[in-house]
Amino acid sequence: MAGTSLKGIDFVMLGLTDNTGKLIADADKGLDKTGIALIDGDGDGATTANITALEEAGQQQYANNKVKRVNHGVPSPQVALTMLDMPYDIARKCVGYQEIGGGAVLGNNKPHVALMIASHDFDGNWFFDAFANGEMIIPTRNHGTSNKNETDSNVAFTYQSLAPIPNNVFVNNDGSQQSYKMYNSGDTGFKYEDMFKEVFGGYTGDNPMANYVAGTTAGSFMNGSGSGADVHA
Repeated sequence: MAGTSLKGIDFVMLGLTDNTGKLIADADKGLDKTGIALIDGDGDGATTANITALEEAGQQQYANNKVKRVNHGVPSPQVALTMLDMPYDIARKCVGYQEIGGGAVLGNNKPHVALMIASHDFDGNWFFDAFANGEMIIPTRNHGTSNKNETDSNVAFTYQSLAPIPNNVFVNNDGSQQSYKMYNSGDTGFKYEDMFKEVFGGYTGDNPMANYVAGTTAGSFMNGSGSGADVHA
């Protein structure tokens, strides 16, 4: 059974898209030669990913001394994303810092960033919070002196979602486009290849999760025989 309550963060994935919404599959211009960067490695990974404003409470409208209608605006989700660490080059590109004279300076135009947050439900299925387009900032840095205890300053991003650039992405049955989509691998009709193609600008390569899952002890983060254990596209 596919569930909605979740546990932990398995990883986050990021990709840059161009002004048409197509994934930039280039190690220099994009985040990786495949276009998708799964943040996991020695000391790398996500510690929190707090998604807010998925929906706002509706505005009640009255008639005849009764609530007759509730209006709902357009959702504009944001993600407060804190990383234990991540590669400098990937972070720099995601927030739009340009390499200048041996350092990095914030550019005038923000990159288009696709973001996916992977976790599990309590039946062992993969759950994905997905944004096909958005902008990332590093709003603050907080430094502190170390004493007998080390004081760390883990990088924190704010991700502001935007509508996907292609008009046929994240469209509901009413014909309205949304900026957020959720997926559960235990849901009827779920396919990895369809999800990655939709979220990451037409991506059609191998499943970018495969190496991560192969290198992780399955029992530590999923039910071994559940649908979460199968990552084949």
